[in-house]
Amino acid sequence: MAVYTDVSFEDLEGFLSGYDIGAPLSFKGIAEGVENSNFTLQTDRGAFILTLYEKRMKAEDLPFFLGLMEHLQAHGIACPQPVRDKSGAQWSMFKGRAAAILTFLNGISLRRPGAAHCLAAGAALSGLHEAGQSFALARPNALSLDGWRELAKATAARADKVQDGLGALIGDSLAELEAKWPSGLPTGVIHADLFPDNVLFMGDRLSGLIDFYFACNDMLAYDLAVLLNSWCFESDGAYNITKAKAMIAGYRGGRALGDAEIAAMPLLMRGAALRFLLTRLYDWLNPDPGALVRAKDPREYSRKLRFHQQVKHAGEYGF
Repeated sequence: MAVYTDVSFEDLEGFLSGYDIGAPLSFKGIAEGVENSNFTLQTDRGAFILTLYEKRMKAEDLPFFLGLMEHLQAHGIACPQPVRDKSGAQWSMFKGRAAAILTFLNGISLRRPGAAHCLAAGAALSGLHEAGQSFALARPNALSLDGWRELAKATAARADKVQDGLGALIGDSLAELEAKWPSGLPTGVIHADLFPDNVLFMGDRLSGLIDFYFACNDMLAYDLAVLLNSWCFESDGAYNITKAKAMIAGYRGGRALGDAEIAAMPLLMRGAALRFLLTRLYDWLNPDPGALVRAKDPREYSRKLRFHQQVKHAGEYGF
């Protein structure tokens, strides 16, 4: 989450006239994340999040994202719910952008999750995958091989200015993944961005999942690779296999992993690392001067990608 578009209190009052959620009492931008403009909103009827969709977001994808949140909630997955306006619409235009009001979830995201939190996150991901099987809409993953190729091309000329050898690392990794990327694995709706800051906890209890704006249809095991990449590396770059085993156990408690999915995990882990390396690198090289938050450092994921290049089999990840 972040803020790219300024919204005055007068603007807000006009927008809220189309909703039946009470009078606004307080309103504040959220200076985190990288994609959309987000604000906390307190009215005399409760707490909400106002999101203005920016950058990579396409309005035609909103029925998928917002409908998925409604579908998951109906299947027991706690996540924000779009508040429909007085006409029944899930979203509307505001300040020249598509915008939605979402319900507020209680809980905090953890900077240093432990093994118990990883267990809960793995279980939540498998629950999402199972519930998503009955979701009627579909959306292709725009940030898979074709998207990586475009980002690699767009960043190639300046990659080595960020880190020596980064251009070669990206080029060689992309070539390998294009040649070996798995096919035929189970697919369905995936979150595709379930980092620790998108999972809320109250104590050790997982209280909800947020930020579904990269959700799409792809290989389910790839989503688990995204989770392992983002939760199971320590700040010194070490892979914490205790956390990984807990996460895998949590996932397997809700959905069995096939032999082919496990065998493909070294490639899926490299692909997940390359995806976040490339999007972070692009944003690092093309900063938005109006954003209230600095782009995330892509070098975190270059280190992870180099780690994955040394892994020979899934057992090294805790499977």
